[in-house]
Amino acid sequence: MPKPNLLKRTILYNWHKRHHANMAPFGGYDMPLWYASPKNEHLAVLNSAGLFDTSHMAVVSVQGPDSFELLQYCFTNNLSACVGPQKRALSPGRCVYGAFLNAQGEVVDDTIIYEIEKNNYLAVVNAGMAGLVTQHLTAYKSNREVEITDLTDAIGKIDIQGPMSGKIIKNVLLEPEVVFEKMPYFSFKGHYQSNPLSSGTVKLTDGTPILLSHTGYTGEFGFEIFLDPRHLAKVCDLLIEVGEEFGLIACGLAARDSLRAGAMLPLSHQDIGAWPFINHPWHFALPFDPDETHFTKQFVGGKSLLNIRHPEYTYPFAGDTVCKVAASGQSVVLDSDETPIGTVLTCVTDMGIGRYKDEIYSISSPDKPDDFAPHGLCCGFVKVKQKLEFGKTLFLQDKRRTIRARVVKDIRPNRTARRPINEMT
Repeated sequence: MPKPNLLKRTILYNWHKRHHANMAPFGGYDMPLWYASPKNEHLAVLNSAGLFDTSHMAVVSVQGPDSFELLQYCFTNNLSACVGPQKRALSPGRCVYGAFLNAQGEVVDDTIIYEIEKNNYLAVVNAGMAGLVTQHLTAYKSNREVEITDLTDAIGKIDIQGPMSGKIIKNVLLEPEVVFEKMPYFSFKGHYQSNPLSSGTVKLTDGTPILLSHTGYTGEFGFEIFLDPRHLAKVCDLLIEVGEEFGLIACGLAARDSLRAGAMLPLSHQDIGAWPFINHPWHFALPFDPDETHFTKQFVGGKSLLNIRHPEYTYPFAGDTVCKVAASGQSVVLDSDETPIGTVLTCVTDMGIGRYKDEIYSISSPDKPDDFAPHGLCCGFVKVKQKLEFGKTLFLQDKRRTIRARVVKDIRPNRTARRPINEMT
């Protein structure tokens, strides 16, 4: 007898099939890997806009008089000093990236925490992780007055990413000028339910209430939209219809993966995971003091991070060509003398970049040479047993090939994520 399909489906499953998506398992869900072409979807986000189903992401609600205290103790970033260059406290309408760690300093899951209103937070975590995160927070709840609720599949979520996404959203919002006013990166407005809270009402032209977040997982300008799952299909249809003149297309997980890697964004349980959450490119997620020798607060796993006997280091890399090797620990990292020093965590191809006279340019680079044509470069992350200098040459080897790569400070230059809304709408 055939085995039953144990994969979950988002409410957009039929929408994906109607749009001829190639489906694949991810995080326990049957998700669109691509529609027509992963390359074209990747480039669409860099040039125009892409629409992603991210309803497989999970959400945990944390509410109550002691909710801030609990999150401050369990979350890596300092909620009292995490917003903007001035390091202001998290406040209603703002959100912040970080991670939940175990006592050994290893990643339970990474997350973005949204402050809906005082004593009311949402933690957006990865697919299938809400139950584990709920258990983790409950274990440290102690006598604190906090209500922790797993909202898996109770909130719908789609992302629209790319330089044209602001113009598209502007055309489907009621009162877009009001919504976009004072909406910096990592801020949000509205609510996914019809009873708006302190962040104000945000509605689409058909009256659908949404939580509109100026965030994303591509490195490009865009938004994440939280809403009642029952409205997902009609909102996707609306966005595709309005976005057609701006070049909007539906995009799958393959493009999402290559875009996030080129933007140097980690994938939980691949680039971060069951090893100490330190010595990586995402130090902004940790509450370091100015000299990076201590932390500005106590948090779960923090003491372990500062007392590692055999440290490992995670670095971004860019290859010389589009050629890739297998990742997720299936490939070895070799030093210039062919000594094994680590493993490859992620290796994908960013089709929007290329090397020109040994410099990396993007199709978004304003200073790119006139005759520059991006042919793509492999890129990703390695985890090694020694400190490396930027520019260091490495060799990545699997059973099929060996490729040359270099440790880099940045992969895809001139990303648009942080551009002001008034410039993009």
